[in-house]
Amino acid sequence: MRMQDASSPASGLSSSPSTPTQVAKQHTFPLESYQHEPERLENRIYASSSPPDTGQRFCPSSFQSSARPPSASPTHYAPSRTAALAAAPGPAEAGMLEKFELEEEEDSESGVYMRFMRSHKCYDIVPTSSKLVVFDTTLQVKKAFFALVANGVRAAPLWESKKQSFVGMLTITDFINILHRYYKSPMVQIYELEEHKIETWRELYLQETFKPLVNISPDASLFDAVYSLIKNKIHRLPVIDPISGNALYILTHKRILKFLQLFMSDMPKPAFMKQNLDVLGIGTYHNIAFIHPDTPIIKALNVFVERRVSALPVVDESGKVVDIYSKFDVINLAAEKTYNNLDITVTQALQHRSQYFEGVVKCSKLEVLETIVDRIVRAEVHRLVVVNESDSIVGIISLSDILQALILTPAGAKQKETETE
Repeated sequence: MRMQDASSPASGLSSSPSTPTQVAKQHTFPLESYQHEPERLENRIYASSSPPDTGQRFCPSSFQSSARPPSASPTHYAPSRTAALAAAPGPAEAGMLEKFELEEEEDSESGVYMRFMRSHKCYDIVPTSSKLVVFDTTLQVKKAFFALVANGVRAAPLWESKKQSFVGMLTITDFINILHRYYKSPMVQIYELEEHKIETWRELYLQETFKPLVNISPDASLFDAVYSLIKNKIHRLPVIDPISGNALYILTHKRILKFLQLFMSDMPKPAFMKQNLDVLGIGTYHNIAFIHPDTPIIKALNVFVERRVSALPVVDESGKVVDIYSKFDVINLAAEKTYNNLDITVTQALQHRSQYFEGVVKCSKLEVLETIVDRIVRAEVHRLVVVNESDSIVGIISLSDILQALILTPAGAKQKETETE
C-alpha cells in the first residue's frame, strides 16, 4: 500500500488552475477579526465534539503536515460571476457551468449567507494541520478498504503513478458497488474483492465513462465549493494546491455547514430561517426509499445502488422509523470481515453500534429552518428523517438540501433544462 504525504511535492502533477478572482466590495464578517489570531478560529471550529469525516484522529503521524500554502492570508475576495464558477471546480466542469445563470442579490437580507461564503476561501476552512490518506491505483481493492477502516476515513484520493496525478476517489460507494455486482452467496468467495487492484476495478466499473477528478483550489471561494459539491452530486471535494499539486484536504457538506453555523449568530438572520420546512419545500417527500429490520443486507445494497441514496430509514411493521442504515454502516462489513455473508438482516448488521447509537435524528415539517440547521450540526449527521405525529416517515432532509437553501437558492443559481447530469 502506498500512502502519500499531503505536503510532499508531486512533480508533473496536473491540476486545475487557480480561480480567477477580482477584488470586490469587502463585507464585514466575523472571520476578519481572526486575522491576527488564527488559533482562536481553529479552537472555535473544533469546539464541538469530534471532527467531521476526514479521519484526522486516526491517520498515521507520518501524514501530518501543514496544509496551508505559505503565501495564503485571510484577505477576502469575491469571485466574478460566471467566470469564477466556471474555473473553480476543475476540468470536469468545463463547458457545463456555462449553462447556469446567477442573479446577484448583493444587498438583500436573504443573501447574507451567500455573501459570507463568497467572501471566504476554501483555505479558511482547512485545518492548520491535516492528515490525508492517499491510495496508489496499483493497491489491491481489499487492502484499500481495510485501510479506510484502519484509518477511520470514508474516502481517499487515488494517485496514478503513470500519469503523476490524482485521478479519482475511492469511497464506501465503491465497496458497495463491488459487493452489489459480484456477491453470489455465503459459499462463494468474492474473487474481485480479494484479488483486483484499484485500477482494475476502475477500468471495469467506469469503462468509457472516465471523468477528470472534480477538485478545487484553496483560493476558490466556499461558495464555489458548495456549488461544485451540489452540482456534481458528490459528497467529498478534494482541495488541491494548483501550484504544488498537493492534496491538502477533503471538503464535505458537514464541514462547510458547521463552519457557516459557527458564525450565524454574528450575522443578520434572513426571514426564511424562521419559516418551516413545509413552507420552504426543503427536502425529499416523494418515493422515499426505506427498508425493514428483517431486510437482508444484500437487498439494502441493491437499493443503495439502484436508488442512488446515502441512507435508508428502517421502518417496522407499524410504519414507525426505528433505525437508519447508511452507506457508512456498510464499511463495518469490511471491519468485521463479514462481507462474504450478505444474507444476514439489517438488524444483525447493526448490532455492532447498539451500545452507542442514540437513535435516529428526526424532525417535523413544521419545524423552522433555524432549528433544523442547529440540530443537524449538533448531531453531526448527514440527514434528518422527517416524521409525522405517529413517527412514520414523511421525508428526508439532507445536508445538501440545507446548503442549497441557505446559499445557492438565494444566489439565484438556475439550472437550464438542456443540461445533462
